[in-house]
Amino acid sequence: MTIRVVGARCWVLGARCWVLGARCRVLGALLGAMVLGASLAAQQAPDRSRPPQAGPPPPLNLPAIQKQKLSNGLPVWIVELHEVPVAQVNLVIFSGSASEPGRKFGVSSLTAAMLEQGAGSRSALEIADAVDYLGADLSSGSGYDSSVLRLHVPVARLNDALPIMADVALRPTFPKDELERQRQQRLTSLLQGRDDPPTIAAVSFARVLFGVEHRYGTPMSGTAETIKAFTTEDLRAFYASTFRPENAAMLVVGDVKPDAALPLLEKHFGSWKASAAAAAAVKFPPVEQPSARTVYLVDKPGAPQSQIRIGWIGVPRSTPDYFPILVLNTILGGSFSSRLNMNLREQHGYTYGASSSFDMRASAGPFVAAAGVQTDKTAEALKEFFNELTGILQTVPAEELARAKNYVALRYPSSFETTGDISRRLEDALVYHLPDDYFSKYVQNIQAVTAADVQRVGQKYIAPGRFAVVVVGDRKTIEPGIRALNLGVVKLMSVDDVFGPKP
Repeated sequence: MTIRVVGARCWVLGARCWVLGARCRVLGALLGAMVLGASLAAQQAPDRSRPPQAGPPPPLNLPAIQKQKLSNGLPVWIVELHEVPVAQVNLVIFSGSASEPGRKFGVSSLTAAMLEQGAGSRSALEIADAVDYLGADLSSGSGYDSSVLRLHVPVARLNDALPIMADVALRPTFPKDELERQRQQRLTSLLQGRDDPPTIAAVSFARVLFGVEHRYGTPMSGTAETIKAFTTEDLRAFYASTFRPENAAMLVVGDVKPDAALPLLEKHFGSWKASAAAAAAVKFPPVEQPSARTVYLVDKPGAPQSQIRIGWIGVPRSTPDYFPILVLNTILGGSFSSRLNMNLREQHGYTYGASSSFDMRASAGPFVAAAGVQTDKTAEALKEFFNELTGILQTVPAEELARAKNYVALRYPSSFETTGDISRRLEDALVYHLPDDYFSKYVQNIQAVTAADVQRVGQKYIAPGRFAVVVVGDRKTIEPGIRALNLGVVKLMSVDDVFGPKP
């Protein structure tokens, strides 16, 4: 027994010696690597005085858009993406809130919402259950210039999902009980909006710029008066005059082949025909830009923040200055590192975020600079807003211009990552008649913008001395400071002036 134990100990000692030898070799290798690394570091020490330079924008290699038509003339655009076995099918109607007749404000939004509330032989719940069973998503919505029905579905279930989509798009029933439910939801939302300062500011700003008769001067959902008055006949009439194959287009993006997709679309949408006369073109009443800067103060007693909206009527989507305006707005308030946000948030701490935007529609929408600021800094925030709005009229430094263009160009490919992303971009191309090479030349057009271009569009579309200024906040606290700024005439408004009487 003793001899065996001693032998075992000798074996263990031998193993330990082997391990120690291995450790020595490892330590030697590590020391060699450290010496080599120190030598390389001495030769190529990184420059930490400046952040790394942005690389070139990644190439945007989009699949071809294959343009087809069904037998009834309905245009179909197909984009093949075979990485994931899903399909996105969108039916785009070239009518939205801007096409509403008379003063039926909100009929487009309500019609779109009602499509899924009953169609063909199915009720709202049966439609939802059938779509969920297929692992699909079906949604509808309306904007100012279009209405859209969107289907996202595993490609293996496309044949089962298209009949449901066709029922919702072509055979909605507009049940009265569902209309009442939608009506109450919208009236409740209006009540909530009356107590929400950001909503009050948005509605007030639109009303001030466009007036009560212009469609852009009223929320897309409508007013309490119009929502209460809508009947199923109103919805059917708007639907019949706008949901027509000659006023629509179909988008298909995903793991599909035209030879397989077109027969399915033809089967379910090829027999679609208009059921009534087309809607007459709606002409907006003329509206003038503000002639002088005016402050509109909406009292919201006890508000812990003041909601600020500054601007005027901007430009339509068809403007030839689209790309210079995009770069201009990125510098001014269209990114986190924009001038407005860095000033009001980072430097002064008046707000969680300040921004600006040009809302480009078929007709000119608003330009607005906006923020929610702490109540006791309302006047100071307004002063800084106008400092930046005035400053953007001067020549933009080369480094700031390059940073803004890189921000827009480098993030652009990310807006084409999914089938849904691509279909949304194609919706814009259809609705606003963008050229076929728009997407492929987008980055090139951004990089071509010069400092002179930015200054030119700034001086053309930014006029701080004529802007409307809407402030929603605690009047007794903020009014003296606002008046002391001498921005212009101060007009007082109430929530009832903005929304009308409570519904």
